[in-house]
Amino acid sequence: MSTPSDLRSRKRLAMRQGISNAATRLFFERGFDHVTVDEIAAAADVGRMTVFNHFPRKEDMFFDRDEEGREILREALRRRDPGVAPIETLRLLAHRLVAEQSPYVRFSVESQGFIETIEGSETLKARARAIRDEIAQVVTLALTECAGREPADPDACLAADLLLATWAVALIQAHRTFRQKRDAKEAEAAFLAIVDKGSIGLKAAMASTPYA
Repeated sequence: MSTPSDLRSRKRLAMRQGISNAATRLFFERGFDHVTVDEIAAAADVGRMTVFNHFPRKEDMFFDRDEEGREILREALRRRDPGVAPIETLRLLAHRLVAEQSPYVRFSVESQGFIETIEGSETLKARARAIRDEIAQVVTLALTECAGREPADPDACLAADLLLATWAVALIQAHRTFRQKRDAKEAEAAFLAIVDKGSIGLKAAMASTPYA
């Protein structure tokens, strides 16, 4: 009985990816605000309601890796070495993602298209800010879980906000570096340098807590 279920899951994921790919291509070509859901459905060869079954909001098709990114952060803290502090675990995660060429920290011509599409849409910029706040909440909860503290622990809230601010600045600078020099390695180095520097400050701020 598990095989049909797995097959359905694979088909659903394939359809979801196909819709996202079609949407992203149109967004890159024409700008997010100039593409309709009907046009996306036609490009993906599916019905309008099928699009909404997979993506409740149009911007979800653009940020289609959002949930996967959140899970990477959760898993890093869940599976951390007990001898490594949570903040250091997340710093090491940044280095691992770069080494693995994760799409979240990939600096390329394609990623420039992604950034430029966001910059050209107030809707996407607003959603990006909302996602950042939501991820901060995810990190806050993951930190408190691994430290055995209450979900509303102010130290965890502060640590998560500082961490997200650090990574946001690091990503912006890395994309700017790639835009100027067209060198992925230099962009990666810029990203990690800011993450490392921010982690030093974060560890100092959290020195008396279980997070450092």
